[in-house]
Amino acid sequence: MIFSGEFVNGIDLVDICLWAFMIFFVWLIYYLQREGMREGYPLEEDPSGRQEAPALLFVPPKKSFTLPNGRGTIELAYARADTRELALNRTAQWAGSPFVPSGDPMKDGVGPASYAMRDDVPDLNWDGQVRISPYRLHPSYSVSPKDVDPRGLKVVGLDRVVAGTVTDLWVDTAETIIRYLEVRLDGSGATVLLPVPFSNISKARGRVEVDAIKAGHFANVPRTRSPDQVTRLEEDMISGYFGGGTLYATPQRQEPWL
Repeated sequence: MIFSGEFVNGIDLVDICLWAFMIFFVWLIYYLQREGMREGYPLEEDPSGRQEAPALLFVPPKKSFTLPNGRGTIELAYARADTRELALNRTAQWAGSPFVPSGDPMKDGVGPASYAMRDDVPDLNWDGQVRISPYRLHPSYSVSPKDVDPRGLKVVGLDRVVAGTVTDLWVDTAETIIRYLEVRLDGSGATVLLPVPFSNISKARGRVEVDAIKAGHFANVPRTRSPDQVTRLEEDMISGYFGGGTLYATPQRQEPWL
């Protein structure tokens, strides 16, 4: 034995604790490394997209994940890969070289307009009810008299041209906060969702100002399938579109500041 102080002839308690801790620690490292390889693996070569050969160690086994609200289960070892064809061209052949859009970046969802392929289903509350929905479905909700009710106000783009009119508010019932403004577009009469963080409700001017995109860009905002629901994928696409406008709405925004 390494240590003295045997509590049973030939067995040292300190030795047992030391070896038990070492075995547990090595197992913990192995487990965490294996579980950490469920997302982002197998690795891909940047220029060619070629995947590395399967590893001998740390290969995660298939695991079942139970989805909330009775949406079933999924079984997988690695996270699903994003196989979308992106409208981007590489500026050089070396790994890590930047990309430039090859089409309309706001429509193609690249750069700041990119979005994740989330599940194309509405987000739900703990009780299974749709989380984000318009005020017209919730008669008990109202705008505080201390705040400006944007319903009925005109919406202008960064060019200060009127794009449409706010017709309703979409509330997050889990956090009781307004997430989107529903805008009916002038001319077409179509309705789109405007994320609140991209809007400035001006009380002095009596309008909603959007600096991310021009008035003409509102016609291409991704639409929702349902007039009263928005899916997780649609939320990302809508927010990505407005986010893309912060760089791609005008040619000047793509130029360096200095």
